[in-house]
Amino acid sequence: MKIDRLNAIPEDAEAGTVEEFMYKDGVKDILEQLDNDLVGLVPVKSRVKEIAALLVVDKLRRNLGLDTGVPSLHMCFTGAPGTGKTTVAMRMGQILQRMGYSRQGHLVVATRDDLVGQYVGHTAPKTKEVIKKAMGGVLLIDEAYYLYNASNDRDYGQESIEILLNVMEENREDLVVVLAGYKDRMDKFFSFIPGMSSRVGNHIEFPNYEPEELLQIAKVMCRDLEYEIAPDAEPVFFEYIKKRMTMSFFSNARTVRNAVDRARMRAAIRLFNKATDKGSNGM
Repeated sequence: MKIDRLNAIPEDAEAGTVEEFMYKDGVKDILEQLDNDLVGLVPVKSRVKEIAALLVVDKLRRNLGLDTGVPSLHMCFTGAPGTGKTTVAMRMGQILQRMGYSRQGHLVVATRDDLVGQYVGHTAPKTKEVIKKAMGGVLLIDEAYYLYNASNDRDYGQESIEILLNVMEENREDLVVVLAGYKDRMDKFFSFIPGMSSRVGNHIEFPNYEPEELLQIAKVMCRDLEYEIAPDAEPVFFEYIKKRMTMSFFSNARTVRNAVDRARMRAAIRLFNKATDKGSNGM
């Protein structure tokens, strides 16, 4: 039957072109914006483009009348803090919305505290409320492994997981769930909850940034804020990054952002003190 349907498609039938869909739906613009927003992360960007390619081809097949099921779009992002997981989740939501796989494409970020209650009967309403907000878009659960407590069978997180499992299966055409966290902990989490692993079709690993990439990220941040890093300040900042990477609580781009914010504050203080000095004209 399916072969007959395939043979019945005229050779001159037009399904459109990949370029047409990439431009018309604005997918190409979003991918280019992702390149501009994120320095490095080549494997991550390649994986996002692969997912976009699958969705484009799926749409072309539909135009020809071929059977096509909605691919599993639930994802797992693994990596250290500050490696761009939230930004990529936001861009994925926009891509899915532009291509008709998501109604709104918005991003809702949640943690255990947002999903799990502190007493009996509290977890289900909290979890369902977050899911309701995310419907039609993307739900990013940061440090998802904290939902499960292996040492306590009565932990309320299990109830939240069961609700999520059901929604990921029954509403997969209207909600994309992204589970994020450190790779080793996520692997352990999936070993405890095999039903969750089977529902996640895309695993993307976010590598740590190199010092040169972090310096470039700082430049991009300053550019977006309409600042410039003085040429003689660049090597100083670079040495700071290398030293900071060896210290506790390093968080890649988040650490760089905090450093840029401190530099802005100090620059503002210098300008303020200069402008309010007795011999100043206030400029």
